[in-house]
Amino acid sequence: MEITGKIKKIDETKTFGASGFRKREIVVTTNEQYPQPLMVEFVQDKCDLLNNYKVGQDVKISINLRGREWINPQGEAVYFNSIQGWRIEGAQAVEPGSTPPDESFETTADIDDNEPDDLPF
Repeated sequence: MEITGKIKKIDETKTFGASGFRKREIVVTTNEQYPQPLMVEFVQDKCDLLNNYKVGQDVKISINLRGREWINPQGEAVYFNSIQGWRIEGAQAVEPGSTPPDESFETTADIDDNEPDDLPF
């Protein structure tokens, strides 16, 4: 899965426990009719992927949805969800409701005038 949007916030890397578990969070505001601020966490070696990005930059993040169950002291099951990023790259800004350009079409600069046409007319 992927989300695209503008970086609103990037936290510093935090280290937890004796094992040295690392986590870094980023908030991205989506580009849609009703923009959503989504918090995405990057863990362990993926934390370093955020070093080259800054607030205000448009990005595309590849994500996995994670869920877990916790049994509280009263014996009740409580569920938590998280969005975990595993890749991030710069993205072109796309206005809400617009369609990004399709770059699969040839432009006139891509056509070699010396090649014969395959058209029958």
